[in-house]
Amino acid sequence: MLKNLNKHILITAILLISVIAIFQFTDLDIFIQSFFYNFDTKNWLIDKDEPILKFFFYDGIKNLLILFAVNILIFLIFLRKKELIQEYKKGLIIVLLSAIFVPVIIGSLKAISNTPCPCNIVNFNGTYPETKVFDSYPKGFIQTSKAKCWPAGHASGGFALMALFFLFKTPKNQKRALVVALVIAWSMGLYKMLLGDHFLSHTIITMLLAWLIILLIVKFTQFKQKVTLEKPTKI
Repeated sequence: MLKNLNKHILITAILLISVIAIFQFTDLDIFIQSFFYNFDTKNWLIDKDEPILKFFFYDGIKNLLILFAVNILIFLIFLRKKELIQEYKKGLIIVLLSAIFVPVIIGSLKAISNTPCPCNIVNFNGTYPETKVFDSYPKGFIQTSKAKCWPAGHASGGFALMALFFLFKTPKNQKRALVVALVIAWSMGLYKMLLGDHFLSHTIITMLLAWLIILLIVKFTQFKQKVTLEKPTKI
């Protein structure tokens, strides 16, 4: 487990705020996203209806992540007395809670942020003005539907896998788990960027926010464990 958990929570929160500020006050998102868009043909590098890529990086991976979380729940309920499950119980609970709360919290932010996707804005042949997360829409702009593009919801399921860091016992395996989780999550995030559904900032912010949520879950489980150990036993 991470030492100085409070310190890591604080550092992650500061990084999250800093990244939000950098992208809010610069045009870095537009600059980077321009490399993924052909202004002559008005097409993105990837067609969102291309079936093979859509299966591997959207539908397929999303279903696998759901199945993964369901299997952990089954292990914790029906195989909880097994020695192996008991040994890794705390880590499994952290992974399960992360698989639930990371997508739910990020999905809730998407629902209220009202921020357009790259493919929605006029810079890339859309109808929305360029609007960042803390910007207001121009007075003359008529919004027909609420935009739900910040932060990156699809990649949140992948970034929730960073909780696997807390499942393993040795630093070597913890690092391996973290690398695997980041590769999966960034493949999901880059896929959505290349088809115009998300900016780079959306994915970075989702990663930092997911890690912050995971750390808070770990903090909660440690507190819960401490309270349980301190609770006097009845004679």
